[in-house]
Amino acid sequence: MTGPLLPGDPERLGAIRLLGRLGAGGMGTVYLGRTPGGRAVAVKTVHEHLAADPHFRERFRREAAAARAVTGAHTAAVLDSDPESSRPWLATAYLPGVTLRHAVAATGPLAPSAVRSLGAALAEALEAVHRAGLVHRDLKPSNVLVTADGPRVIDFGIARAISDHGLTGAGDVIGTPGFIAPEQITGAIVTGAPVTRGAVTGAADVFALGAVLVFAATGGSPFGSATPAVLLYRAVHEDPDLSGVPDEVREVVTACLEKDPGLRPTVDQVLRATADPHPALWWRTEPLRSLVLGETAEQRVEQPPRSPPRHPARRPRPGPPRHRALPAPAGCPPCLRRPW
Repeated sequence: MTGPLLPGDPERLGAIRLLGRLGAGGMGTVYLGRTPGGRAVAVKTVHEHLAADPHFRERFRREAAAARAVTGAHTAAVLDSDPESSRPWLATAYLPGVTLRHAVAATGPLAPSAVRSLGAALAEALEAVHRAGLVHRDLKPSNVLVTADGPRVIDFGIARAISDHGLTGAGDVIGTPGFIAPEQITGAIVTGAPVTRGAVTGAADVFALGAVLVFAATGGSPFGSATPAVLLYRAVHEDPDLSGVPDEVREVVTACLEKDPGLRPTVDQVLRATADPHPALWWRTEPLRSLVLGETAEQRVEQPPRSPPRHPARRPRPGPPRHRALPAPAGCPPCLRRPW
């Protein structure tokens, strides 16, 4: 649902005219906008306190440039960005639809064939993200859009810019409890092998992919429902609950949720395990189809009212000529006298 712009919101970012608010979060605000050529876009801005850090701007610049190279069929294309703006922003294609979280809450868990098809779509999207040199870091049900053309992964390319320069507070993590990988929580690989520390890799996205598939199949996180602190603890120390996961994807989901990132499958292996020669077009089945189409109709971006065309002031039509009687010449007979 699009809300109105609030006092203090910009009216334009670059050449993009802002029409309303799509949402707001810890990183910034997302606006609905329109390019000069008329294309609808989602514009994500970053809070000013983050933009004040020069290291953040440099990372944001590199991440935004890399994100523009992501061209997967199941991602939202990044169209433009401005890391130098007082409010750094990044614009992606606007995709009307519903989030996976909304879809499951409204219509129930997906069928086993749909969960498998979703797994292949997410793996394909992450393959495109990783190929551009990015790690999503926050794949979750609300970052998966179900559109009339299928699922799309959104919101990649900014979280890493924030976490890589220590711009979060002490104890904060970038990610969502219940879907975040253990190494994102601890900053280390915790197994029986020696503990090592290093940058988060694409294996963290594979863990999140497995958790999202559990949600799609059951309606909940693999680590249950609890406070954020408890969910983070369970992700590091406890086994996931896979009791409601269908058999046809249980093996790949179990592998994705390994604590040690080195033991998880690659995105390519997940894609091969979930690929189907005849994939289920689950977003076109009822009741999900009506939900998606209904939301799409509500979210349709209306053209701004056009000003009536301005016509030059019309001159009044000339009436019959006005004649002025002139004095007749001296000696002219009355019958020949006429107005001139």
